[in-house]
Amino acid sequence: MENLRELFQVMTRRFGLLNKNCCSTGGCDISLVQSHILYEIDHQHNPSMQQIADTLGIDITTFSRQVQSLVKMNLVKKTPDPEDRRINILSLTVEGKYVATTIDEQMNTFLNEVFSEMNDFEKETVIRSIRLLNNAMAKSSVCCGNI
Repeated sequence: MENLRELFQVMTRRFGLLNKNCCSTGGCDISLVQSHILYEIDHQHNPSMQQIADTLGIDITTFSRQVQSLVKMNLVKKTPDPEDRRINILSLTVEGKYVATTIDEQMNTFLNEVFSEMNDFEKETVIRSIRLLNNAMAKSSVCCGNI
């Protein structure tokens, strides 16, 4: 049987998931975690810090440090919730929206290039397989259940 871990190790390297910075855009070096944070803020409606931390499966202390660095880069804005001032709502600044959109475009270009190496049947098979894998991982008691 094929070594499954090795398959995932190679895929991780090819996606650049081990790189210190996943992308550089708008004069900012963005880490993989920061890129995920920007993506989630952009795709959720007025999310709280806790909501994004939970979505990404990151402990709140680590998450707070990452958000603080994004605030310093002027990419993210923290606003106290008017109904509960202990809760901070996250939003993207204009610069943050630009960086998030640029990262999206870079990733889509990369994925389109990867999928261009496949015919339609192969592409659909891979996409269906990734959905199956994501669903199975969500049900796993060992890993990543909260993501």
